[in-house]
Amino acid sequence: MITYISTRGQAGRRSFEDVLLAGLAEDGGLFVPEIWPTFGADELRAMRGLDYPSLAARLLAPFTEGCFGHDELLGLARKAYASFDHAATAPLRHLAGDDWLLELFHGPTLAFKDFAMQLLAVMFDEVLSRRGQQLTIVGATSGDTGAAAVHAFAGKRQIRIAMLHPEGRISPVQRRQMTTVRADNVLNIALRGTFDDCQDLVKAMFNDAAFRQRMRLSAVNSINWARVVAQVVYYVWAALRLGAPDRPVAFTVPTGNFGNVYAGRVAAAIGLPVAKLVVATNENDILARFFQHRRYERGTVVPTTSPSMDIQVASNFERLLLELEGGDTARTRARMQAFAQSGAFALETLGEVAHLFAGGTADQGTVAETIAATLHATGELVDPHTAVALAVAVRHRPLPGVPMVSLATAHPAKFPDAVRAATGIVPDLPARYADLMTRPERCVSLDNDLHAVETAVCQQFGAA
Repeated sequence: MITYISTRGQAGRRSFEDVLLAGLAEDGGLFVPEIWPTFGADELRAMRGLDYPSLAARLLAPFTEGCFGHDELLGLARKAYASFDHAATAPLRHLAGDDWLLELFHGPTLAFKDFAMQLLAVMFDEVLSRRGQQLTIVGATSGDTGAAAVHAFAGKRQIRIAMLHPEGRISPVQRRQMTTVRADNVLNIALRGTFDDCQDLVKAMFNDAAFRQRMRLSAVNSINWARVVAQVVYYVWAALRLGAPDRPVAFTVPTGNFGNVYAGRVAAAIGLPVAKLVVATNENDILARFFQHRRYERGTVVPTTSPSMDIQVASNFERLLLELEGGDTARTRARMQAFAQSGAFALETLGEVAHLFAGGTADQGTVAETIAATLHATGELVDPHTAVALAVAVRHRPLPGVPMVSLATAHPAKFPDAVRAATGIVPDLPARYADLMTRPERCVSLDNDLHAVETAVCQQFGAA
């Protein structure tokens, strides 16, 4: 059975169930498996005919052993993906030549976060029902994670959820997908600050041992290992449809927090032939700069038309850093502690993963041009995050015959202003959201202050 350790090496060995419920490790690190399960070429070929829930159950079974049996996992996956409104769950669109688009926005909140969050919700529900326990989920969102989490966990009797977002820095659709949910177990907090401030406060709440114990805190943003591993499935899903394992496939991933693209790294680690993972960023380019220059340096957050990527500290990067440090948790811990003080570090080499990653940046002007050009050339209307991927992908084309899959991470209607400015077209929301902009909202606005946030959570939920 696979066991999990913290990237900082001071949380012992843990089971999947422990990792699922804990989210962030007690030492401030992130959980990772001690070893990677692997799937051979014949095993991958045998998965080609599986539907999406069946593929999810097959791939996740080694990671969740001891917590869920295969049949139980399959039942949870079918329940999780039943609400997606496309028969393929994650359809592939051919753009031209070797260029493909993987649509990850057919879930309940029109963003890729639904793939992991819907599965996490049913996993949490099952485990907490067995234990007869309650948990309080706290999270930070730059837009899509919060909406996906609120929708997935709203109304759950054994889970309360408090979600922080940077006030005025997410789209109105993203905000309203959270704040119009009226469930009593949901608290939305608009923080007067950036996403990085929100993320820092979430970490501070976890590091406040008394508060963490009193409220029985857990996390479902991408610091939760289960979120990352659930996203591995759509990489394998797309690659199998494009000829894997008999030919490699490249992916370009718009990312800010590194969770989505790290899931691609996991897919490669378990046996998927991945030719390249292209890390696509907007002007908040800490990740692109790292893969170009091997220097990880915090900058100032710049608001853009792709707000879910307006991040200058990528939490999931620590998982890759452990690998870059040769699995040395002490060195990783020291490196992250130094980064917290100085805001920068450099590595001499990227070692064995150097061939796998590339990085690139697309500014807002390029994004607008790409939205318009993609519509003209292919008839596909894309959101600005997807446009970041498409713009960067053209600079990193793999060898001829190797498919390049750009991840379409959000429905264009979630960012109508940016799409309208680029094309003159206002994308329609699906019918189920037709009245979204007139629904009443429920949200509290708070300063960037740990005491104020913890007090609001306690007042809303009391003790667990």
